[in-house]
Amino acid sequence: MFQRFTRACVALVQKYLPDPFLFAVILTFIVFLMGLSVAKNSFMEMIQHWGNGFWGLLSFSMQMALVLVTGYTLASSPPFRKVLGAIAGAVKSPAQAVIVTNFIALVAAWINWGFGLVIGALIAKEMAKKVKGADYRLLIAAGYIGFLVWHAGFSGSIPLTIATEGHFLQETIGLIPTSETIFAGFNMIPMLIILITMPIVTRFMMPPKELTVTIDPELLKEAPLATIPEDPTPADKLENSMLISMIVGIMGLIFIVYYFATKGFALNLDIVNFIFLFLAIICHGTPRRFLNAIAEAAKGAAGIILQFPFYAGIMGMMTGSGLAAIISDWFVSISTDTTFPFFTFLSAGLVNLFVPSGGGQWAVQGPIMIPAGIELGVSSAKTAMAIAWGDAWTNMIQPFWALPALGIAGLGAKDIMGYCLVALIYSGIIISLAFLIL
Repeated sequence: MFQRFTRACVALVQKYLPDPFLFAVILTFIVFLMGLSVAKNSFMEMIQHWGNGFWGLLSFSMQMALVLVTGYTLASSPPFRKVLGAIAGAVKSPAQAVIVTNFIALVAAWINWGFGLVIGALIAKEMAKKVKGADYRLLIAAGYIGFLVWHAGFSGSIPLTIATEGHFLQETIGLIPTSETIFAGFNMIPMLIILITMPIVTRFMMPPKELTVTIDPELLKEAPLATIPEDPTPADKLENSMLISMIVGIMGLIFIVYYFATKGFALNLDIVNFIFLFLAIICHGTPRRFLNAIAEAAKGAAGIILQFPFYAGIMGMMTGSGLAAIISDWFVSISTDTTFPFFTFLSAGLVNLFVPSGGGQWAVQGPIMIPAGIELGVSSAKTAMAIAWGDAWTNMIQPFWALPALGIAGLGAKDIMGYCLVALIYSGIIISLAFLIL
């Protein structure tokens, strides 16, 4: 019965979900029309909101492209291949492959969202190489579904923001320590339930044998390592010098040690990319092997480069027109002190479809939902985490964040989003009950 439901979700997505670029364009049209009709902005005002916001994610886009490229490059290095291969080699069946992939992805994303995105896709890909009969689409989906819990973990932008001196709502709510957000019962209980049960749920999504889509392991093999020409030129010798790679790599490692010694375990995108990059330089051994791996990895970054500016434009329209505020205000108007966290979660999930950025969403919804929660007697910590969970929840049907994983896997959004839709429904029930009961 569950398999039939999963197949129905997969078929629905396969039939109606367009390419992620067209998805972004359609969302652009929807927000533009809503800005005209609901927010009462003029045509030219909406054009200005869109154009002014269009390049607002350039820095973030580069960070995300580097997450994909540096993570993939590190994974394709000989030492890392052995580690991933050893994990996948210990798995004996397709069911175990799905369970282990999803569990590793959940833990990795809870530690750091950028790390989780890359590790989830890479371990899924390695499972597809090693485990006969495993459905490739479901493995990649299981790796991406781990991203569901990122905002409840150590890299959650909202709980970390409100625990940091100088955040923009400090005069209203003060500083809220992570003991009241990330490590609070209303956050840890749904997190642990999802961590324990989601791998099992994902395992039950497995299609029957006759509908399983496997991939030839030969297609997933990395290109052979570069070799030194028989009659090397001085340039060839430099490109194949292990000494150069080691010196540069050690410089990077020294900074990494210094960073953690002075800042503690404060992972962010920049330091994750820095770690991936310099470990990749060391693990590939020579500059030529590293450069070949980088060139191969960069092929998967096309979706990020093209689509992120369109989402920045959508975010510009949502915030500039007042649409995000209108949506949030409507959910506030139908809430009581009991239902407010639940409706905050739902409103954040809806807004996230159009503003797929944790920090951006907090800037839009925080000033509306926090004062409303205080007026209803709801703790600001709980309101903040309701927004955080909503932001992470609908990433299961928003292709924006799946682009790095899809780039690594060589798949399209419609290949995995049917399975992610099942995860969305299941996790939505767990999270909703947590905010209504705990």
